Amino acid sequence: MTPQLDLLVKNVAVVLDEHPEPQRLDIGVKDEKIVRLEAGIPEADAARVVDGGGRVAFPGIVDAHQHWGIYNPLSADAAVESRACAQGGVTTAINYMRTGQYYLNKGGPYADFFPEVLAATEGKSLVDYAFHIAPMSSEHLDEIPSLIRDMGVTSFKIFMFYGSHGLHGRSQDQNSFLMLPEGERYDYARFEFVMRAIQKAREANPELADQISLSLHCETAEIMSAYTKLVEDEGKLSGLEAYHASRPPHSEGLAISIASYLAHETGLPTINLLHLTSRKAVEAALLMARTFPHINFRREVTVSHLLADITTAHGIGGKVNPPLRPREDVEALWRHVIDGDIDWVVSDHACCQDELKFGSDREDVFLAKSGFGGAEYMLAGMITEGRKRGLSYRRIAQLTAGNPAARFGLHSKGAIAVGLDADFCLVDTDRTWTVRAEDSESAQEYTPFEGFELTAKVTDTFLRGTQILADGAVTDTAPSGRYLSRPTA
Repeated sequence: MTPQLDLLVKNVAVVLDEHPEPQRLDIGVKDEKIVRLEAGIPEADAARVVDGGGRVAFPGIVDAHQHWGIYNPLSADAAVESRACAQGGVTTAINYMRTGQYYLNKGGPYADFFPEVLAATEGKSLVDYAFHIAPMSSEHLDEIPSLIRDMGVTSFKIFMFYGSHGLHGRSQDQNSFLMLPEGERYDYARFEFVMRAIQKAREANPELADQISLSLHCETAEIMSAYTKLVEDEGKLSGLEAYHASRPPHSEGLAISIASYLAHETGLPTINLLHLTSRKAVEAALLMARTFPHINFRREVTVSHLLADITTAHGIGGKVNPPLRPREDVEALWRHVIDGDIDWVVSDHACCQDELKFGSDREDVFLAKSGFGGAEYMLAGMITEGRKRGLSYRRIAQLTAGNPAARFGLHSKGAIAVGLDADFCLVDTDRTWTVRAEDSESAQEYTPFEGFELTAKVTDTFLRGTQILADGAVTDTAPSGRYLSRPTA
């Protein structure tokens, strides 16, 4: 007997992984899962029916790179920035988390730290969420097995420039910033030992090995420190152009090469190269993939680096690490996306409110904080720019949902398919609108995308069958987002 459905969504074109073009199907939901995916499901079979109005149904976005709690209290970001996620069709947000300044502003073992993270986010988020963890100190290396086994954390991160270059552009007392124990350093040797510890954990958990990975923010501190001094001493450049010049693309390329050789040396095959911003960065990443074919590299770009450049972004609010680049790098990234060289696209969402972002001098890019939000524009931006370059809806769905879900052990996410969580969003692919910060659900009062014209808009978002965005407005449903202990079933 056909089960009574909790929800039936009709009159939609569904983006499926096995079809190049969207299919006219109905989506039937029962107990938070998709249980029927077929044409002509009778409305009488469902307790609630939603007319999709002919819109395109995408898998809920799996945004694999966000930063809740970096500039605002973690509990506040979980509550507010998850609303921006819903607005953009994001149903799963994977956030980077570490000890040290920002986030919880404390050091110590993750055995104490991570339960505080989970407590701060529980019951707050409108979307499901998980965490990548950065092993910072030597004691964290010994905690990697328990983070995997007991906490459901299967992905880790290295920030390659943190040991000797400031987060926002000028060098600081990095050990105090990272809250490292006396006598410890965060340097290439530490990166090697992190890789060895993760590989040891993979070997101890062969059933999880392919889902345990390490991500790297690839910039070279020494290059950036030298070029920052050059740019500031010369005083010829300003704004985002100056910041781009102070963190040049070859800094990315060099760091990628070092990281890749360390992966080869330590035998760690599951490496994710984060937010590649330039032609040189992607070329270095592809060269390393050819040099070390036994390393299972994944390559990430952000929607920001695909939409904005140093001249089109709205002021120094576009400061981010690594920086926005000139237009030629934007177009180079798009060529690599089209050629299949990029594995997923993320928002790198890091809400930084106006007063904190700009500080006392709104024109000095080196005083401004790094990072900004953007989850609410991610899917709309990818459709707007991707479609004009010939990118299929299926490929956009793979880049924004399927590929990151597979890499990071989210087996219940990433596609519209029977048996998976009923996470999906409806997109009006014929609606042109202008980005205005005041229309965002984020607490951030500005956006580097101010005035950008997009040609697609997320109208409705469903998390495990619960509608959290309806006709462009976040619903008043109680937050039902859950922490995802990975791998999910």
